[in-house]
Amino acid sequence: MSSSESSFTSLMEYCEKEGYKGWDPYDGLNSKIFQATPLRNWDVARLVLIQGCKRSPINFRPILRIPKEYNAKGVGLFLNGYCNLYAMALAGDSRFGQPVDHLSKINMLAELLLSLRSEGYSGACWGYNFDWQARRLFLFPAYTPTVVATAFCASALFSAYEATGNQKYLDVAISSGDFVLKDLNRSACKGGFMLSYSPIPGNDTVYNASLLGAKLLSYCYRYTQNVRYKDAASEIVSAACAGQEADGSWVYGLLPIQSWKDSFHTGYNLDAISHYSTFCDDSSFDVYMEKGLYYYIDNFFESNGTPKYYHDKVYPIDIHCPAQLWVTLSVLGKWEDNEALCGRVMEWTIRNMQDQAGYFYYQLKRGLSSKIPYMRWSNAFMFNAMSYYLLETHGK
Repeated sequence: MSSSESSFTSLMEYCEKEGYKGWDPYDGLNSKIFQATPLRNWDVARLVLIQGCKRSPINFRPILRIPKEYNAKGVGLFLNGYCNLYAMALAGDSRFGQPVDHLSKINMLAELLLSLRSEGYSGACWGYNFDWQARRLFLFPAYTPTVVATAFCASALFSAYEATGNQKYLDVAISSGDFVLKDLNRSACKGGFMLSYSPIPGNDTVYNASLLGAKLLSYCYRYTQNVRYKDAASEIVSAACAGQEADGSWVYGLLPIQSWKDSFHTGYNLDAISHYSTFCDDSSFDVYMEKGLYYYIDNFFESNGTPKYYHDKVYPIDIHCPAQLWVTLSVLGKWEDNEALCGRVMEWTIRNMQDQAGYFYYQLKRGLSSKIPYMRWSNAFMFNAMSYYLLETHGK
């Protein structure tokens, strides 16, 4: 058994044992103790609790009575991962289960995902299972839908439709396009526009969030051939590509405080542009994607397989940094060109970021690292990412 195979088996067993429920880096406001005090109404107190829970290497959640819960994005990541395992099983690779086993998981998780939808919007959409304070400017109540969560969840439902043929999954996924087109705000930007992160006014300056909306619209165009999806996606991609720097990099967002360049959000950008190019049959932005991929590979991974968070700094190494590599290269069709790197990054990640219990750590730092088993951020993300690695390498 290869190291990636045994690693994934341990991860899958852990996640199934936990019933896909868990804690999240940002779930501090779910504390039953905090919610029973007047502090819940003070923005500074909310920020302190969220950041304290997120940054602490010690897990205070049991003491704070923060329950393990389903997170819609996490469920979507698991769902997409099982769809990849199902494709492998159909091709004769049953190391992780027979097709019927994976179909059962796919249907169960898809139905769970449908039950977690946020209500009252123009189309299907999803948010997070906790109140979340972004600086002092934005308070997102639990289940406020976001373009990021919705893109991951709807993409998984498209995959579930391909696996099961269940029309309901397709219809719900397509309806999420109306959420993007009708409920999210737009801001004009460099020949196109940027989407807002949520229906709450503001917060419309982040490239990867806007591009994830374009990715979702590209899926909708693929299945409907309705040009309104393609036209909007094209404007979003155009704005993002206009913001790409000469070396192929993107800053995180348009605001001065969003001027950093990081690994996995760059991977999101490339993934989204690739989906647009493929599903909308438009290669006009491929040169930006190719330049961005070169920058991504050249600046965010060291030769020994160590992933970097920032283009100019290694730490903290977030579990998203190695994981997004395998998804991005698989989606872009660039796996064979970078297969050796993928293997080195996998070996490094298993060796340095997986616990003996099967779960993966949140972040490695130069000092005390956070080894708390977050379900959405770490384990669902790695489950999905490793499924792409296994899909690309099975039979080899």
